[in-house]
Amino acid sequence: MHATFYLLLATSLARFLLRHPGGARVPWIIALSVVLAVLYALPFLTGGPPATPLGTPPRRRATPRHLTWLALVVAVWLVLVVLAPSFGWCAVPLFYTGLRTLPPRAALALVAVLTGCVIASQLRLAGRYDPDLILGPPAVSAIATAVFTYMRRQAARQRDLIDDLIRTRRELAATERREGTLAERQRLSMEIHDTLAQGLSSQQMLLQAADRVWDTDPAKARAHVRTAESITEHGLTEARRFVHDLAPADLADGGGVAQALRTLAERESDAGLTVRFHAEGAPVPLPDRVSSALLRIAQGALANVREHADATTAALTLTLLDDQVVLDIADDGRGFTPPSAAGAPAGVRGHGLPAIRARAAQLGGTLTIESAPGEGAVLSVAIPLEPQP
Repeated sequence: MHATFYLLLATSLARFLLRHPGGARVPWIIALSVVLAVLYALPFLTGGPPATPLGTPPRRRATPRHLTWLALVVAVWLVLVVLAPSFGWCAVPLFYTGLRTLPPRAALALVAVLTGCVIASQLRLAGRYDPDLILGPPAVSAIATAVFTYMRRQAARQRDLIDDLIRTRRELAATERREGTLAERQRLSMEIHDTLAQGLSSQQMLLQAADRVWDTDPAKARAHVRTAESITEHGLTEARRFVHDLAPADLADGGGVAQALRTLAERESDAGLTVRFHAEGAPVPLPDRVSSALLRIAQGALANVREHADATTAALTLTLLDDQVVLDIADDGRGFTPPSAAGAPAGVRGHGLPAIRARAAQLGGTLTIESAPGEGAVLSVAIPLEPQP
């Protein structure tokens, strides 16, 4: 629109010079045209245009600087129109300048005044009465005002949509951060329960057993203490691993989940509980998340066997299939009535079987429990695998 203003101004000046060469008003017209061009460009030369961005609501009250600038531009244009009616159509860009600078009512009043001046200049230029010259300028100003108003409303709506989108994205990012924090806390709680907490529980049981036979069977008491010491050493290794990368210590040597489960079975075996490990299927590399989850599930299940089942034998069986990996933990203990899949009964600790089920569910797997009072228990965890090439 600014380029259109200068184009109309230059065209009007050229038309006047062609129609009135050597006239007495020529120097005044040239001087006023230059003054009008400089005035119109003054805001751009002194720090930016005085108009508001199109998408923002119009000002309720224009500043004195803006009013003064607009008044000078309109005044110089009016003088030019009086001296040379051919400058009348320069008012069309001024419509938009007024609409963007003034509040709505004041802008509409300015448009009406400018339209009246254009009609008068065209009638004077034609030298006769012509209905087209009376109806044409109002039609042009009405179209210009309607287009500008529609553009402003659309821009304001678009700006509101962008603001809503930005706000929604921020809220979504905050929600995802909160969910990520909660998920990480839950994961850490299960990690600590299946390693440090279970190790401390085993140490407590061993030390209590050693205390009971300390006087009657010192050799057995010392064996319990040595076993507790071994569990303490492994727990310390797990704690250091948490500090570094939170990966299971048994998987750090790169032997795979099968070797880690075999090591776990050997470590958990003692005079009161014998743990065997067996692997079936061709060994394939498993994702780190799957390997870590299987090891943690085995640790938690064996801790439950030692603490609650009163079993003498337990077996870990790892079965590697084409589309899934299955881990079975079986014991010959006293058994129990399996809880429903919806959740275990509320208790003080709140982990154990719910933690195993949660780990399997996080990887898209399932937990199956087969047990009855007096008949031992079998926990079967199946985790799907992506097809291997």
